[in-house]
Amino acid sequence: MSIYDQHLDRNAANHQPLTPLTLLERASMVHPDHPAVIHGSQRISYRQLYERARRLASALRDRNIGRGDTVSVILANTPPMLEAHYGVPMAGAVLHSMNTRLDAAVIAFQLEHAQSKVLIADREFAPTVEAALARLPAPPLVIDYDDREFPQPAEPPPGAEDYEAFVASGDPAFAWRMPEDEWDAITLNYTSGTTGNPKGVVYHHRGAYLMCFANVVAAGMGRHPVYLWTLPMFHCNGWCFPWTLSVVAGTHVCLRWVRAKAVYDAIADHSVTHLCGAPIVMSTLLNAVAGEKRPLPHKVQFVTAAAPPPATVLAAMAEAGFDVTHVYGLTETYGPAVVNDWHDGWDALTAADRAAQKARQGVRYPALEGLKVMDPRTMLEVPADGRTLGEVMFRGNIVMKGYLENPQASAEAFAGGWFHSGDLGVLHPDGYIQLKDRSKDIIISGGENISSIEIEDVLYKLPAVAYAAVVAKPDETWGETPCAFVELRPGAQATADEVVAWCREHLASYKCPRHVVFQDIPKTSTGKIQKFKLRDIAKGI
Repeated sequence: MSIYDQHLDRNAANHQPLTPLTLLERASMVHPDHPAVIHGSQRISYRQLYERARRLASALRDRNIGRGDTVSVILANTPPMLEAHYGVPMAGAVLHSMNTRLDAAVIAFQLEHAQSKVLIADREFAPTVEAALARLPAPPLVIDYDDREFPQPAEPPPGAEDYEAFVASGDPAFAWRMPEDEWDAITLNYTSGTTGNPKGVVYHHRGAYLMCFANVVAAGMGRHPVYLWTLPMFHCNGWCFPWTLSVVAGTHVCLRWVRAKAVYDAIADHSVTHLCGAPIVMSTLLNAVAGEKRPLPHKVQFVTAAAPPPATVLAAMAEAGFDVTHVYGLTETYGPAVVNDWHDGWDALTAADRAAQKARQGVRYPALEGLKVMDPRTMLEVPADGRTLGEVMFRGNIVMKGYLENPQASAEAFAGGWFHSGDLGVLHPDGYIQLKDRSKDIIISGGENISSIEIEDVLYKLPAVAYAAVVAKPDETWGETPCAFVELRPGAQATADEVVAWCREHLASYKCPRHVVFQDIPKTSTGKIQKFKLRDIAKGI
């Protein structure tokens, strides 16, 4: 035994669990009067944000919500969403943020699967929430948020409590609890799967904490940045930026709806320095009409994920005053875990060569310990030749704990000691990875994952359909959109409008195919559909 292993034990003085909750506590102490949140005419300082988070935690504890309990939220990018990111885990509970575009059936599934004790819901989504609650044998306590800055016409679900009254009932000096262990769950996020119901991805306090500092580095955040919420906070907990800004005492500028004029106004009025989003946000900004645009106060950092932006879009964004950074990750990796770390020397390349560099996903995030492209059968790394395909795999502290109540899926995802992304890519000689395909057939549209099999299951329930296959069709606005190939039964008839209408009855609108092609679907001799052929067809439509 080494001398460094003797009489040097961990104790309360030298070892505490890592958690992002301490970051807000520090920001409120060091910068109590600095603006933490801007929402319409509302201004919340760091002192007030910390107090409101503690009140929320206190109110939850008064309802016997504690360690291991799930608190679900379906909220727009508003102050309560930020308060929930701190207040819920301060009570020891786990925050489950839901996609606001989900249909009632999926909301009900998630609430039941997560065993949610409380649901905080924005009134805008009340009709869908009410329909979801009607499907549950034991609905959770519902707390209704009525946004006074942007009032909604809908009525709250029956029996719902008022959010402001609920928070006001809590103690602003509540002695919130640190996690017992940094491995404790902090949030739950559901991701689209290729088969069956969505899987619940569980994050821990340690990973969330480390992501905060990695985000500061990757996004180039200095002191007191101003961050505009164009990225949905329900998406991988907003890539952990709700916690990240407390590191640098930044200002959150809430944005209820992503509209071009609102974005430009917010950037100009509040001197926004950073924003994140899928390619659809870039398209929204670039396609804005003259009356919607305003001059930018300075160069604005824009972090984008999903499909790499085309060279023309990157050039247009640069001309408009945005500096674009491309990242890649999954729900299972707390959002971005790979960044296209730009080299100054690449600025001298031709436009085509710069675009080729930008199209690569990049290298591991500062908080990620391992990123490789490997043969999933042998678990050997592929040659760094930019040509040999392998599966992108991750290892480190910003990889999920696992899938909730799904040990088999967790074991498969972690086989061989690496997280298997299901994405196929190549490794370039300089260590940068580049995606080439998605083995799970997930369609990434507007930054949201859409399962092709979920759409196909709906199509197969249409009586006229004999075979159906859904693939991603490249789209300048959304990155990708679902394209449905349908082979009709002999003698049956159906139109594209009828197929889309059927999908809209059974799916959230953003999952519905935007293109429907009627043709004989190519199959192997064993009857397996050849999706690679359909992808080629979809590219030409």
